[in-house]
Amino acid sequence: MLLKDIREYDRIYIACGSTDLRRAVDGLAHIVKQDFKMDPFGNCLFLFCNRSRNRIKGLSWDKNGFAMYYKRLDGAGAKFAWPGSVEAVRGISIAQLELLLGGMPVDPPRGFGEITARDF
Repeated sequence: MLLKDIREYDRIYIACGSTDLRRAVDGLAHIVKQDFKMDPFGNCLFLFCNRSRNRIKGLSWDKNGFAMYYKRLDGAGAKFAWPGSVEAVRGISIAQLELLLGGMPVDPPRGFGEITARDF
């Protein structure tokens, strides 16, 4: 099989902030290992975004080699709502990944909190 089903990954991680996407497999695996102190050979998908927020690279280990995924937005002004550098790396869910790929932030605004009755 060429592509792994997204549900087969143990975790999905995003590198917050921007990454130089001129890096290939070895460079991105080095970021995972050295900067994030994580195992690039684990059953995880690691996602990186460029400074312009219009390109994403994904890296994962697939039993006998690395797989790299690439997505480029081509719409005028289209940008991913990629998280800034609050955290170096963070885990996200499949639902959050779908939001991100659809142009929404991974942390959508929260709705109303609990409302209590007031005395009038």
